[in-house]
Amino acid sequence: MKKAVCGWLNVLLGCIIMAAGFVYFINPYGIVPGGVYGASIVLQSLFPSIQVGTFGYMFDIPLLILSVVLLGAKLGTRTIVAALITPFIMNAMSYLSYPTREALEALDPALLLGGRLDMSADLMLTTIIGAVLIGIGEGLVVRNQATTGGSDIVAMILQKYAHIRFSRAILMVDAVVVGFGLVVIGFGVGGDGGTSKLAWQLSFYSLIAIFVTSRVLAFVINGAKNDKLIFVISDKELETLRKYILEDLDRTATRIKSSGLYTGNDKEMLFLVVSYKEVAELKIKIKEADPDAFVVVTDAYDTYGDGWKTLPSHNELQPE
Repeated sequence: MKKAVCGWLNVLLGCIIMAAGFVYFINPYGIVPGGVYGASIVLQSLFPSIQVGTFGYMFDIPLLILSVVLLGAKLGTRTIVAALITPFIMNAMSYLSYPTREALEALDPALLLGGRLDMSADLMLTTIIGAVLIGIGEGLVVRNQATTGGSDIVAMILQKYAHIRFSRAILMVDAVVVGFGLVVIGFGVGGDGGTSKLAWQLSFYSLIAIFVTSRVLAFVINGAKNDKLIFVISDKELETLRKYILEDLDRTATRIKSSGLYTGNDKEMLFLVVSYKEVAELKIKIKEADPDAFVVVTDAYDTYGDGWKTLPSHNELQPE
């Protein structure tokens, strides 16, 4: 019960953070960070009387049906809640943040929160802040086996049936949306929307937003990839190093019997994975055990097994 409640609270928190990223840092500047809400921003420039969140509902309903049918009932339940509540929060924040209906329809950043959050002169900063918030929000939602709808659902379907990594599928879908935004906003099909001076350049900011969002999303779900893979090759048995690994690091390693290609002499090779914080001390211990040892340290992209992550099932999200 506690785990389920925490899961739902994390989904709600993710929706709020994501909505704030759009309302305060993305929507007012015509930046199109891909996905359903990116497409909604483009359509809002064509039909300003309809808010971005409302367009989100128009996209999400058919995609929610696909989510329930193709991705499973459990995921569908959380997805339905997240996808329905995010546009509502987004619209509510928008209504509360603009003083008049005209300012709301224009998404005028000069009037956002009484002008206290106008970042028109700092488009790069607002792009990065907005993208980080969206990535954090989406990450919290997806990490709890839900989705805010839209491109998340499309990416999950591509991951499950086309075996395309989640973050890569997100980038593919978002690229199509950015192209749509370039035509409508950048080339003026939808009017200037208050951003005519830099309209076509907004597509470049959109690409930055997509990249930052995808990196933050993957980080929130997977965490930092700081594990290190170490090979130690020595002519000695390395008993002191073995004791250090087992007792001090409280880890294990694989001992592989090998031989030198040139000399043909027997050697011992240890294969182990440690965190990046443990590398420096381990190097010292290796030198104490055998100053002539041959050592290779490289990044471990993902580590599964005892003491590390559990191997994912075929239904689990793998954003990287």
